[in-house]
Amino acid sequence: MKKTTNTIAATLLCTAMALTFASATQNKGAISKKGSTTVVNTTSIAKSVKGYGGTTPLKIYISNNKITKIETLANNEAPGFFARAKKLLSAYIGKDPKTAAKMKVDAVSGATYSSDALIGNMKKGLEYYNSAK
Repeated sequence: MKKTTNTIAATLLCTAMALTFASATQNKGAISKKGSTTVVNTTSIAKSVKGYGGTTPLKIYISNNKITKIETLANNEAPGFFARAKKLLSAYIGKDPKTAAKMKVDAVSGATYSSDALIGNMKKGLEYYNSAK
């Protein structure tokens, strides 16, 4: 009985360590530094967040605890709809990451899928940044 319990405990411990390592490896490079600016790349941390055409990754630039810039990365959204949806990102500029992660930003009418994907990327990226601090 004791040997079985020890085996189960060891198996659970190994599984937990493997999952932790896999998670850390999977998100490697999600946060980088450019001088005094921290850059959060949502490519690996928001894979499940999708617009109409797939993922819509972002780079979120944070300096002096304020979001200073948000850059959209390559995606397969319809350019016209995506351009309209991108305008909502300006609501995050100048905000601190903790406040911005809790913001309720409205989707752009007519570009809902793209809007929801961008908002989802912001939330995932900021949650990741806030938990890494």
